Amino acid sequence: MKINFSLGKEWSELKKFEKLSDSERSIVFYAENKASMNHFRLLINHLTEEMNLKICYVTSVKDDPIFLDTNTNINSFFIGNGTVRTKFFLTLKAKILIMDMPDLETYHIKRSKVFPVHYIYIFHSMFSIHSYLRKGAVDNFDTIFCVGEHHVKEILEIEKIYDLKPKKLVKYGFGRLDTLLDEKNEIGENNFEKRLIIMTPTYGKENFLKICGIEIIDILLESNFKVLLRPHFRIFQETPDLIDEINKKFQNHKNFRLEEGVISKEDFHSSKCLISDWSGISMEYAFVFERPVIYIDVPQKIMNDEMKRIPLIPLEVSIREKIGHLVDIKKVDQLPEIIHGIDNENSKEIKKFCSETVFNIGKSAKIGAEYIKKKLDN
Repeated sequence: MKINFSLGKEWSELKKFEKLSDSERSIVFYAENKASMNHFRLLINHLTEEMNLKICYVTSVKDDPIFLDTNTNINSFFIGNGTVRTKFFLTLKAKILIMDMPDLETYHIKRSKVFPVHYIYIFHSMFSIHSYLRKGAVDNFDTIFCVGEHHVKEILEIEKIYDLKPKKLVKYGFGRLDTLLDEKNEIGENNFEKRLIIMTPTYGKENFLKICGIEIIDILLESNFKVLLRPHFRIFQETPDLIDEINKKFQNHKNFRLEEGVISKEDFHSSKCLISDWSGISMEYAFVFERPVIYIDVPQKIMNDEMKRIPLIPLEVSIREKIGHLVDIKKVDQLPEIIHGIDNENSKEIKKFCSETVFNIGKSAKIGAEYIKKKLDN
């Protein structure tokens, strides 16, 4: 079922949201894209089902699955990503807004000018703040739900260097990881497909899809692997010609699929391994299955021009070779051999890295919901 909205409908949705009582829009979640729900799901479930609280889910996604949700404690609204969204943020009246979109106040998305909203940021990656986000990306939030100790240290260091007002740092965890671990327990290992390889290049000028992606797909298919390619959504925008070229070359191959949306849980949990470069999903994959990922060694994508002012090694750099195989772009012909050699021999070590890296594994939703409820009561 596809939900269709016009621009006039977006304005009417905003008016409908604004007509709610103060209590009905006390807690608001904003979703920039479908992937946002990956990080909100367990937290929303705990708030609405365990605590019986009402929340508003405001989304910029036309066909967001939230519109088919039957949970009576969730009010959902579509506001698009244009003028209506800008006004929504400027005139927001809510006690708490939770979002995984950074850069609040940096561009056109501003804090409310009419109400003292408390803004909570949830990370959509376990990666380090000062490398994978822009300078100042989380500076204008009130509370940060930190994935692990690395985020706490990084924020404190950033606040000190730039003389910023302290934020409330909650030792939260990573809801997406908790969801994936729940799915793993539900599905089990019986569906383990030893031929399915997932490729997840991130965006940027030097992502591995752009540099050697077609060569890698060829090598994997010739080695009788199945290939699921899920590029970052920005790759579709930045290099549509490359996507067209890949489609023309491989779309009729029975063992190749191009995924433009979210990887299904069935595919994710029945794969042999994951190949990436600097995509956050690589760390999720390693921690869920406790087996190495494969990193194509392309230059790191750095979003912050002032990263070096923060004297901390980014997590994704320090942990890279501990949870994966690093493969030179000139040696991608070795991939089949590396893939065949992947097993669980590093499982205990990767499990240890996970427990040392992420707060409250399996409990993030409870921690976050209790904080929100306390903030609401105050």
